[in-house]
Amino acid sequence: MGKWRILYLLFLAVVLLCVGCREEQVKDEGMQISLTSPAFRDGGVIPARYTCDGENVSPPLRWGDLPAGTRALVLICDDPDAPGKTWVHWVLYDLPPDVRELPEGIPPKEALENGAKQGRNDFRKLGYGGPCPPGGTHRYFFKLYALDKPLGLAPGATKAKVLAAMEGHVLGRGQLIGKYSRR
Repeated sequence: MGKWRILYLLFLAVVLLCVGCREEQVKDEGMQISLTSPAFRDGGVIPARYTCDGENVSPPLRWGDLPAGTRALVLICDDPDAPGKTWVHWVLYDLPPDVRELPEGIPPKEALENGAKQGRNDFRKLGYGGPCPPGGTHRYFFKLYALDKPLGLAPGATKAKVLAAMEGHVLGRGQLIGKYSRR
């Protein structure tokens, strides 16, 4: 019986590692997309306005050309420096490919006027939840993915569900990193 328990625990460990690897597999696929913000530079400090110390509104984002055949976009913002796990701050999916920027302050509702849907962040809320690190300086990765099809998921999907649905459909990606530490 002890041997089976050890095998079962090893199996669970492999499954958990594979779930964690899923995003890494997505990262290296397809064309690079330029992702920028007029509010902060890549690797720079995110202004307090976009954090829990300020108005906690989403920052403005812009992106460049998309790969041919792009039918939908996904945006994920997360913090890999959070204690215990990567903390998800924003999940936005089925964004139409003709959209080339997001204004500041996307409202926290299930669906946007352009048809994009928002998922649940790790604050257990829809939409954007700004940086609010418990200590030290954290990095916030804004990742944009170009897909060959809309995901068709209902509003409120988690990052894990979105990544699973994206598998095999990524044409390109872009990334913008911002840093923040509490006052």
